[in-house]
Amino acid sequence: VAARPFGPYIPPLRPIMSDTPAKSGMQDGLAFERQLNDLQTKIEELRRLNTGSHLELTGEIELLEDRLRRQTAEVYAQLSPWERVNVARHTDRPLTSDYVQMMLDDFVELHGDRVYGDDRAILTGLATMAGQRFLLVGHRKGKTVKDRLACNFGCAHPEGYRKAMQKMRLAEKWKLPIVTFINTPGAYPGIGAEERGQASAIARNILEMFDLKVPVICLVIGEGGSGGALGIGVGDRVGMLENSYYSVITPEGCAAILWKSGDKAPEAAEALRLTSKDLLRLGLVDKVIEE
Repeated sequence: VAARPFGPYIPPLRPIMSDTPAKSGMQDGLAFERQLNDLQTKIEELRRLNTGSHLELTGEIELLEDRLRRQTAEVYAQLSPWERVNVARHTDRPLTSDYVQMMLDDFVELHGDRVYGDDRAILTGLATMAGQRFLLVGHRKGKTVKDRLACNFGCAHPEGYRKAMQKMRLAEKWKLPIVTFINTPGAYPGIGAEERGQASAIARNILEMFDLKVPVICLVIGEGGSGGALGIGVGDRVGMLENSYYSVITPEGCAAILWKSGDKAPEAAEALRLTSKDLLRLGLVDKVIEE
C-alpha cells in the first residue's frame, strides 16, 4: 500500500439516539452531529433523485455539500472537552491497525516479552514508510467484539509493556527510530496484572525510554489515559491528533473520585484540561495534528 500522510478525519454521521451521554462514556450517536446528520440526509435524498429521475440537481447538491463542509468545520471547532472525549472514543475512529494497513509500505509484527506471553493490547513491529525504516509500537483496541475482548479494549497487561521495551531496545541496537501510537483508557486494572507487576513494568518503561539512544516520536491518536499511555509515551517529540485527549485519569474515573458520580464526567473533562489545545498551551505536547 502506498505510504500516505495523516489525512483529515471526520466521524461518520449517524442517527442520534439520545442527547444524554451513556454512563459508560459512550453514546449511540454524538448529539452535536444532529444538524450535520439532517444535512447529510438531504444530500443523499437529492443524489437518489438526481440518478433516478430526469431532474438535474447537481448544482444544488454541490451547494449543500459545501454547506456541510463549512458547518462541520464550525461544529468541530466549538466542541467542549467532553464532546472531544467522545470523538476520541468514536467506534469508527481510525485505530493503530488502520494506520498500519493504510499508511505503511511494509510491516512485520514482533511478538512476546520472553517472560510470560504475548499481550495483544500492545502491537510492536518493524515498519517501513516512504523508504524510512522504524519500529512501531502502539495500543491495539480491535475492531470486532471478539478482537476487542482479546485486546482488553486497548488496556495492556505488564507483559505488553515488557514486550514494548524489549522491542525498543532491539530498535536501539539496530539504530532504528521509534514511533508509538497511544490509544488506551489506561493499563489493565485486573488482579492478574497487578500480580505480574503492572506498576513496576510501566515505571521501568518510563525510566528506560528516557535512556534510549535513538529518536522516539509519540502520537496520541485517540485516548491517552493515565500510566497506560505513559508506558509507551516518553519521547523526544510528543504529538496529538486534534480530537484526541491525554490525561492522568479518564473523566469518568475523576468524577467517581471527586463527586462519587459518573454523571459529572463532562465537568471532570473540563477541569482536567485534557484536550490537545489545552496541552499544547501548557507545553505538555509539542504538536497538534489537525483533523
